[in-house]
Amino acid sequence: MPESTPLSSVEARVAALIGARRPGHALDRAFYTDPSIFALDLERLLLRRWFCAGHESRIPAPGDYFTVNLGRESVIVVRAADGRVRALLNVCRHRGSRLCDQKSGHVSGGRFTCPYHAWTYDLDGRLLAARQMAADFDASASGLRRLSVEIAEGLIFLCFADSPPDFSRARDALRRSAGVHGWGRAKVAHSETYTIRANWKLAVENYMECYHCQPAHPEFARRHVYSRPPDTTEALEVAARARSLAQGIVIEDLDEYGPNLVPGGESVSILRSALFEGMQTASPDGAPVAPLMGDFTAHDGSSTYFDIGPVSDFLAYADHGVMYRFIPREAELTEMEVVWLVDANAVEGRDYDVERLTWLWRATSIEDKKIIEMNAEGVASAYFVPGPYARQEAYAGRFVDWYLAELGARDTPVGGSGRAWRVAGR
Repeated sequence: MPESTPLSSVEARVAALIGARRPGHALDRAFYTDPSIFALDLERLLLRRWFCAGHESRIPAPGDYFTVNLGRESVIVVRAADGRVRALLNVCRHRGSRLCDQKSGHVSGGRFTCPYHAWTYDLDGRLLAARQMAADFDASASGLRRLSVEIAEGLIFLCFADSPPDFSRARDALRRSAGVHGWGRAKVAHSETYTIRANWKLAVENYMECYHCQPAHPEFARRHVYSRPPDTTEALEVAARARSLAQGIVIEDLDEYGPNLVPGGESVSILRSALFEGMQTASPDGAPVAPLMGDFTAHDGSSTYFDIGPVSDFLAYADHGVMYRFIPREAELTEMEVVWLVDANAVEGRDYDVERLTWLWRATSIEDKKIIEMNAEGVASAYFVPGPYARQEAYAGRFVDWYLAELGARDTPVGGSGRAWRVAGR
């Protein structure tokens, strides 16, 4: 958008709200409730940046697929005939019908057929058949819309933009975190989706801080040193690093998140943190829940947090992993998918029990849903006045600063318009 282009009414309102915001304070109510600002969220940030769609193990064979959502958009993630992963907009090029209404499945015969008028596409999105069209109809120009795809350590990332942010720093960060934890050799053991009646930023801010962990997450707080202020846990963290180093595990912290991101690249961070003494992993009794993964030869009593982009967050232990996918749907509606990973060779019932494996993060996610929805109800009050972030909420504050910078930007610094597409077959 040229600098001389007049501000739209919503842009002008957002600019005024940004200008009136007190530094270090939470956002105004409108950022969490206004549908027009949510639309701007999609245009300026969410459709321009990389988001995790899931783990590659979900689609092991050509023709296997699953669908993912962002706002009102739906995407088919499919293993193509050549073995590569494709991401296709779940919208027929004829009159716009959804192609797939199932969350996952296998494409019989390697073709998607629209249930409305039977236009047929291959696994790359090329149009193969369109009945009764005019003689001059150009099938090569009517393939399914494609999204950019990057795969790193088994994780599939998508971006709607025609020129996405550079993924190289994110790839390296994933190698240094998920790679050490063996996520490229993992599989999905279980997943659950929680529907949260709240704006996506309230859900993400909640994940970005642990100021709430002691009052809201008692089981998490009994196990994770991260639940305490950093200046009270230094000795525990130093001891945990020594245990990791003793078996050759080196995962360095990285802070290129939000305002610290490398220009032109994607936002990334890594944070290594200890568990309390006697806790080997996130289980009811602290004992292992699955076989060791990646480079680990023993439980070192630590965990690794890493974040890629605005809505994809991850947590790894020595014996399993947890993916958090925040899925903005409407101004006051967010889905939160939680995915548990184990080693690809682990056998359910022999090597792990799903109830023990998922116990902590099911309990924590249920607690999160409740407190986020209570937060949303309070923020919706006409009398809500944004308060200041505490020291332990600094990361959430940085997320908000980054969000506002992206929302206020009019020069499309990365990604271009989220509405520019590549067409399969061209």
